Amino acid sequence: MELIPDLTQPAGWLPLAFAGVMALSMLAYVILDGFDLGVGVLLRHADDGAQKDTMIASIGPFWDANETWLVLGVGVLLVAFPMAHGVILGHLYLPVALMLVALTLRGVAFDFRVKAQASHKHLWDGAFHLGSVLAGWSQGFMLGGLITGFRDDLWSHLFSALIGLCLLAAYRLLGAGWLIIKSEGRLQRKAVDWAWSSLWLTALGIAAISIVTPWVSSRIFDKWFAFPNFMLLLPIPLVTLVLFVLIARSLRRLPTRLEQGNEYGVGVPFAGTIGVMLLAFYGLAYSLFPWLVIDRITLWQGASAPQALMVIFYGVVVVLPVIIAYTVFAYRVFWGKSTALEY
Repeated sequence: MELIPDLTQPAGWLPLAFAGVMALSMLAYVILDGFDLGVGVLLRHADDGAQKDTMIASIGPFWDANETWLVLGVGVLLVAFPMAHGVILGHLYLPVALMLVALTLRGVAFDFRVKAQASHKHLWDGAFHLGSVLAGWSQGFMLGGLITGFRDDLWSHLFSALIGLCLLAAYRLLGAGWLIIKSEGRLQRKAVDWAWSSLWLTALGIAAISIVTPWVSSRIFDKWFAFPNFMLLLPIPLVTLVLFVLIARSLRRLPTRLEQGNEYGVGVPFAGTIGVMLLAFYGLAYSLFPWLVIDRITLWQGASAPQALMVIFYGVVVVLPVIIAYTVFAYRVFWGKSTALEY
């Protein structure tokens, strides 16, 4: 069976283009909404209301817009790959429903904590934390299901549950790295400790995905371990390991520097975590391509008709640059240390 058709024809390159847009959307979502989910997960560990307010202020201008990437990615899956959309969301109905409820809870809690009386504010903080935990874990569970090809057995479900926990740790690591950059004083030093406590579970998740993915499909195994592919792809795990070492080295040195008022290297944990996620995403994309559902549906088998894709393509050409421009503008305007939370 020919997996990749003629890419010079619209029926060939349009599904590939939409797969690229969907991949970009998911990657942007995991990184951008990942750090504000991580801040939400860490919220209950703050010492007092002032620290919690600073944490909320650090994500206030960004968190809602970050979810735009999730809407774009799922929207592309729905309109460009309807067959795969039905199969994927059919298998993931419960975790998707849990994620949507959790994201709604986060949104409600974020706004209601502003108006809540002091005696009730901790309840909305707890709701924001709970929504962040459930959203992050359900996304990891969905990732595990995608990797295993939606197998319906105990070990696959246990693997998905493990990846859910590991993705939560990755979000905590991103959130802690974000707070190291955006905060000062005791909260900044606590963020270093939070990053330490998240680092190795994040590494475990990436290792688990790297081990399991090639064993799910013989095609994926051959892509990674056949010669000379193995030698050409070896830098991916090696550079990932180097980045983990650099993050750990930075986290060991930061407490002493921060005590001295020296913020040199505060961006290393956050930047290093993004680098790890980029490499992990690249490796996963390489493994899965050209499958939307492993060994069942390719990009071209699951795509809409070329005529329909062309109409949607014109819309994406307009909308995607606007989203990117707004995102860059927002982060440029609100960059810098978080200040007191005021409305």
